[in-house]
Amino acid sequence: MARSAAAGRNVLELFFLIPYKRTMVDILPDQPRKGRGAVANPTGRFESEKRHNIDDGWGEGSALDRDLAPLRTTVSPDKSKTVIARNSSPDIPFDRSINPYRGCEHGCIYCYARPTHAWLGLSPGLDFETRLFAKRDAAALLEKELANPRYRCRPIALGTNTDPYQPIERDFKITRSILEVLAEYDHPVTVVTKSALVVRDIDILAPLAAKGLASVCVSVTTLDPALSRRMEPRAAAPERRLKTITALKDAAIPVGVMAAPMIPALNDMELENILAAAAAAGAGTAGYIVLRLPHEVKDLFTEWLEVHYPTKAKHVLGLVRNMRSGALNDPAFHTRMRGSGQYADLLARRFSLACKRLGLAKNDWALDTSRFRRPRRGGEQLELL
Repeated sequence: MARSAAAGRNVLELFFLIPYKRTMVDILPDQPRKGRGAVANPTGRFESEKRHNIDDGWGEGSALDRDLAPLRTTVSPDKSKTVIARNSSPDIPFDRSINPYRGCEHGCIYCYARPTHAWLGLSPGLDFETRLFAKRDAAALLEKELANPRYRCRPIALGTNTDPYQPIERDFKITRSILEVLAEYDHPVTVVTKSALVVRDIDILAPLAAKGLASVCVSVTTLDPALSRRMEPRAAAPERRLKTITALKDAAIPVGVMAAPMIPALNDMELENILAAAAAAGAGTAGYIVLRLPHEVKDLFTEWLEVHYPTKAKHVLGLVRNMRSGALNDPAFHTRMRGSGQYADLLARRFSLACKRLGLAKNDWALDTSRFRRPRRGGEQLELL
């Protein structure tokens, strides 16, 4: 009877007391999981409730004393009716893009796309890297959109939100199917990735590049394998990314390096070395982006810093605020990618000087839009000329 009463009290505390008197139960701190970037799985900003892990006294020892079970990746179908996303942002060099997947198994803790998972009622934390959505009919949707008589050809960017070559692409091959459609109709495409899997599709990208229809940018965040494993746990190791640049260069595919994001006092001291290593590997141009921390990413990144780099956390966040007018994020056009203030200006100057010295300052990769041939829709008459 005593045990039953105690169980009843636990239930009452769980459902009624936690929202108002959290000190009456132990809210357990989050723990890092092997192979995952986020430490926590916080409730999305659109939800009406907040979830917490607690110790109700019924477990066999504290959860802190046990290894956490690995989280499996699940993939669900994405039911989008269109596949080309459009934007009018004045500070990015493309107006349309395709993201074959929602969520990304690479698990990069700094990923500015994490907050989009909140739109699905999921967490931008661990859910973002474990509960993925695949646009399995992306190729068919793309061909339909290209066939629209009102469609006007401009380069399509792959990999602007989530990585088109994240691990599940090995099995789903959605990115490859998109490239096959673009190649069939001579449509220009740009790719950004931090995966070596892009080499698999050289057989499509190289003929496109020969017509002036394709370029690839490989993201290299750090040359330190230990930092890379913590910060982007399921992405290719830095050395593999450099080898990927070489393989693309050898296939005569225009390839550049994206040193992004640059995080003050964590990886920004590597900027010149990253650019030099990429240039030696065959990169012909370069870009960089300063760390962005929109919405839930602010708390996720802060917690990650405090767990993995506790002695640096306060300094790193202080410098981020220095570049963001005192805040951890600045969504304003033109400054969101580069930051502002003395530290940001110094980083920009370092990047410019390094690019000039290494021959990475050129930007002459305009892709050819004149070759595009619109797909014919069913029953449509052939063109005379």
